[in-house]
Amino acid sequence: MQDKASSPALEISAIRRSFGAQAALAGLSLTVARGEIVTLVGHSGCGKSTLLRVIAGIERPDGGAVVLEGETVSGPDRFVEPEERKIGFVFQDYALFPHLTAMQNILFGLRRRPKAEAAAMAEEVVRIAGIGHLTDRYPHMLSGGEQQRVALARALAPRPRILLMDEPFSNLDQGLREQVRTETIALLRTLGTTAIIVTHDPQEALSAGDRVVLMRAGEIVQVGTGYDLHDRPNCAYAAEFFSPANKIPGISRNGRMETAIGSFAHGLDLRDEESGTIYVRFQDITVSVDEGDLPARIIRRSFQGEIEELTLDVEGLQAPIRTRTMRRLPDDAQSVRISIAPERVLAFA
Repeated sequence: MQDKASSPALEISAIRRSFGAQAALAGLSLTVARGEIVTLVGHSGCGKSTLLRVIAGIERPDGGAVVLEGETVSGPDRFVEPEERKIGFVFQDYALFPHLTAMQNILFGLRRRPKAEAAAMAEEVVRIAGIGHLTDRYPHMLSGGEQQRVALARALAPRPRILLMDEPFSNLDQGLREQVRTETIALLRTLGTTAIIVTHDPQEALSAGDRVVLMRAGEIVQVGTGYDLHDRPNCAYAAEFFSPANKIPGISRNGRMETAIGSFAHGLDLRDEESGTIYVRFQDITVSVDEGDLPARIIRRSFQGEIEELTLDVEGLQAPIRTRTMRRLPDDAQSVRISIAPERVLAFA
């Protein structure tokens, strides 16, 4: 039997949770190592937040078990109340007490500890988080980014077994979101904190975690590094979730998918003449006015700063395709040539 010191930070086994006839979690299992940062991602309603609440003890599962550092906190014969689980939680709205200063908010999570010990722990996390200049301010005096930092410090001050964060950056503007996210991840790394971060943003999921957990309809679709899920998706849902792509129909012949824009190796368990689909991501199509494998006609251009998105009509395809390029084409360009990186093409049955 594994002792507590060497056990994972979190083990979830066959967790089920339903609301009426709707299964929010359908027998889900997951293990998180100590010090690991995991991002949970998926469309709204896939069960991400429900899973966090089950881990925290806010929701009682209908079946399965939750084990924290070797201790069963939720199972058939045991249920540990949320306040006894030593879990930190950062909510989407930060949930700071408006009548308390930032330091008083941080100390609130340490109220069960001796006063001197609580003060020392609060001062340490304030120092590491770099928010000493905010401690005397009330929440209404703080910007969104500052509120997020205080909420994070409050959750980290008691040194939780695991930190759960539910869409913690979604209320911030894009530029600030990236800055605060980077600072947050750096702080978690410094403290060696195990964390699960829920997000609906694919790019955030890929960049923030050691591993990414993609969910759909209460189940885990794929688990792996950001590179695994982006470059080697195990299904069409995973491929589409992390990067927009052109879907082009094809027919399998001799291990290749024959399409109107070329023949591509697919590696699928398909018989000859069975149909399939190739996924060509926008960034995997190269566009030039004079070089390329296939002719195309520009239907629409959308300048987006660093890149330009083009909608192209390609002979043999019923629907236009889209691509994104950093190469500035002449303003009067109407006809171009395109090339597709064959090794980047994804194929699904």
